[in-house]
Order: sequence, then C-alpha cells, then structure tokens
Amino acid sequence: MASSSDRPLGRRARRPLAAVAAVLSTAVLLSACAGGSEGAASSGDPQSGGTLIYLEPDAYASLYTPAAGFYPNGALVNNITDRLVWQDPETLEFEPWLATEWEVNDDATEYTFTLRDDVTFSDGSALDAAIVAKNFDLYGLGDPERALPVSEAVNNYESSEVVDENTVRFHFSAPSPGFLQATSTITSGIMSSETLDRDFEGFAAGSGTEIIGSGPFVIASEELGTSVTLQAREDYAWAPPDFENQGRPYVDEVQIVITPESSVRVGSLLSGQGQVARKIEPQDEAQVAHAPGFTVDGPQTNGVNNALNLRFMAGPIDDLRVRQAIIAAVDRPGLIDSLFTDNYPLATSVLSSTALGYLDTSDYFSFDPDRAVELLEEAGWTEGSDGIREKDGARLSFTTAEALAQPRSFDLLTSVAQQLAEVGIEMNILRATSGDYAVALQDASRAQGAHSMVGRADLDVIKSMYFSRNRNILLNRNPADGTIADPQLDALLQDVASEPDPAARVAASQAAQVYLAENAYVLPFFEEPQTYGIADAVHGMTYEAVARPLFSQLYLAD
Repeated sequence: MASSSDRPLGRRARRPLAAVAAVLSTAVLLSACAGGSEGAASSGDPQSGGTLIYLEPDAYASLYTPAAGFYPNGALVNNITDRLVWQDPETLEFEPWLATEWEVNDDATEYTFTLRDDVTFSDGSALDAAIVAKNFDLYGLGDPERALPVSEAVNNYESSEVVDENTVRFHFSAPSPGFLQATSTITSGIMSSETLDRDFEGFAAGSGTEIIGSGPFVIASEELGTSVTLQAREDYAWAPPDFENQGRPYVDEVQIVITPESSVRVGSLLSGQGQVARKIEPQDEAQVAHAPGFTVDGPQTNGVNNALNLRFMAGPIDDLRVRQAIIAAVDRPGLIDSLFTDNYPLATSVLSSTALGYLDTSDYFSFDPDRAVELLEEAGWTEGSDGIREKDGARLSFTTAEALAQPRSFDLLTSVAQQLAEVGIEMNILRATSGDYAVALQDASRAQGAHSMVGRADLDVIKSMYFSRNRNILLNRNPADGTIADPQLDALLQDVASEPDPAARVAASQAAQVYLAENAYVLPFFEEPQTYGIADAVHGMTYEAVARPLFSQLYLAD
C-alpha cells in the first residue's frame, strides 16, 4: 500500500528483462569509470566521486510532493527537495533545516518560521519567504483547476503571511498540531516558484529534469519507466546541522534503475550490477544477508501497520460478530513466522510500536478459532455442504483486494483465506492485475477488504489512513454519494489532528486505536519495514523518518 505508503495499489508496468539488462550494463560501466576524488581519503574517511547504482522495483509516477508517499516518488523528492525542518529518524525530534527557528502559538493555529538567507534552487533562483508561502498555499489549499490535491499531511490550513524576506507565518482555521511535522515530510518538499505553476500532468513521469527543488541533487536525465539519473549539486551547502556532510553529496551521481522482478533485482545486486536494492523480499533476505560483501537493512516506517482493513458497511461483514470471527480465525503469529523475517515484527496495534501514540491492543487480535465458530453460529451462519457457511441462502463470502506494493501480499492473503476456510468463511482475492482493479477497490460491494499500510512519523498518521477525507481505506465515506457510515470514527480521527495539547492528542490517538480494534475494523499483520540490500562498498546509507533513502550522506569505498 506506502502506504506508505502509502503507495498505490494499482497495476505495475513490466518491461522485458533484456531492457533491464541493457540499462544495468550501462550503469555498471558508468560506476566503474567514475573514480574517487584526487588524493584518496584515508581508511574510514568519506571519499568523493563515483556513481551509485540503485535498483528500484517501481517507476515513479509523480513528483508533485503531496503525491510523494509512493516510495519511488519519494526517493526522488527526498533528494531533489529540502524541507523547513528535519525530523531525526531515531528520536523523531525536530531540527533546523531551511528554517533556522520557529514559533507556534498556544492553540497551534499560527506557525512562524525564520528562514536561512543563503539557499538557492537548482536553477539559481533564491529561496525566500514568498516562495515558501507559495509552496504551502498550494499544499494546504490545493488547486482543483490544475487537479492538484491538498496534502494529507496539512490540516485546517487557512493562509500564509510573508512577514519579511526571511520570515513566513502560516494561519489555520482550527488547531493544526501536526503541521510542524508536516513541514519535515517529503510531501512538503520545497520547490521553485516556476515549478509550482505546473498542473498535475506537469509533475508526471517524464518531467523530472524540469522539476526544480533546493535539494542536494537534480534529475539530470531519465528514460521513461527505465532509469533516472540524479546528479550532485556542486553548490549545495545547507544540510541539517547534525548531518556529517553539510555540502555537496559525496557521490557524483545516483543512477536509479527500474528492476521490477525480485529475482533479477537480487541477482543484479549480488553480481555487482548494483550497490543498493530496495524491497528485498522476505524470502530473499537470507540469500543477500549470507552473501559475502552484502547486508540487509530494514528501517521501520513508524506508522499504520500492514493490515487487512474490513469495510464494515458491506455485507456480509457488516455484522460485528462476523468481523470478530474473521480476526479470531487468523493465526497471525504463525503467518508472520512462516512468511516473513525478523524485520517484520508482529503487529500489536493498528500503529507500529515505534509510532508516536502507540497503544498495545493485541488482546483484540487473539487467535481463537473456537471463538470464531461460536461468533458465526451466534450470527446465524451454519455450515454448508462444502464447508462454507450459509445464511438465508447466501454464502459467507467476501473479497479482499491484494496490494502489489505490500510485501508478499498475495501469499499472505492466500494463507489468510486458507485459515478462514477452516471456520467456514470464504475469502476471495481481487488480483491487482485484474482489468478494473482500481474501480473495484473503491467499491465496497466488490472489495469488502483492502490490504494496506501507511508510514508517517506523526500522530496524524492514523487520520491519514482512516479519515473519510484522506485515504479513506475503509470507505467510511461512500465514494458514490459522500455519505458517512460511521461519523464517530471520523470525529475521533479529527480530534487527533485538531487537539493542541500534546497529552490530549496522544489520548485521542489511543482512543481511535481502541475504537478501530473493538469494532473489528482492522486486522493488523506486521510492522512494515523498507528492506534494502546494500553492498559493503556503500558507506553511510541513511534514511528519513519513514525509511526513504538519503543519498547525500553516503559514499563509495572498497
């Protein structure tokens, strides 16, 4: 799903393996020819120069920053733009970046940022308060005429105010306590004034070389759906203060090669045709980790867990007892142990245990097949001739949409379906390759379940996933007529995004977690990482707070 994000659940384009091989051959040649700087650094010191070859399973779709939750989009936006503040991925604390300081009023309806005065975009234009204001006016209000949506990270936005050349103030119609964190996310990457004038199609794949940010890299070239080349900015000099490298990236270039097939991606990494590969599947981790000269890194995404979301307004799962039976019939620990690795901890809540506001609600997700049978019998479902339960002539059957972006989605859902069948529930799987998948996914009568996750290191992440005006994964808001099936859920989520008192905001998140669990709206599986295979020649591989790669701090050295 990203999920993080999230990530689109739709079809992924595939290319002939020969095309991948051709791009990799060229990339390897570039990497081999691009040496380090004159005067090699001593052992352990960062070395400058070279081309990093990064193997990515999916092509990017858009560089409009509010759409950067999809990881291929985010990998680019994360490296061609900067943000007002930096969120430390370990402590989740905030540090200066483009903004040197900030002030927030007591009810979180006004934020004032003081900006650096030495920042330029890659086209040479200067960053100032007016341009920052223009960015957030777009992200906070959207522009329907240009098909540019509001950022899901920005709540209750009203207006901007340019106080002076280096000071900008933002006003909100209601408390917006998550806004500071929102300014640290890639969905708030700062772009040039001219770039912000584009319509949605102007940010689509193929437009990369024309997108101007203030970040440490520029998109130098791209082959649509095949590769993207990032080039280091020679004049970059405004990284967050805690970064070891404050200036130009150590590497000259990063060549991102689209390698959809997992086996090809792993084989290319281990054969030296790439130095970093994203999305090492669980079944491939041991092969990479045990290969001489390689490691697997699995940074967490700190948000809403990988889960089966049950659209509670749709029959037959509109009965709470049926949803509770579905949850009780699934042996989550057994599934995670058999299909995944230690990088995928068993979920104990809707939120990851590393997420802000996390509350352990694991008692709601206990494996108890006998209880599942009791619940179904209470609800009037009796066993049919083929073992699937029936009621009033209807089978106890529902459909769940797989998610290509989620690790082993089809395998996991297949195993869930097998366990549900043991108590008389039929779960069909809507394949992401079906012709009208995207339409069916938005129709609760056709997809009563949806597999997804979303990463964001803020309390607002639970709202991002479940609020009817955000991702609306439960389809609480009917896409056809706009009606809300469960207003109480929306109210709880709105509290998370609008409560200025930090302790009360945590309590609001925890109330929403309990509500989702006790109503059996969600069956969480695991805390989702991003898994990277990394060659030992790569040093200093780092990530932002939801595990998207930062290329400015790494260097290549044998």
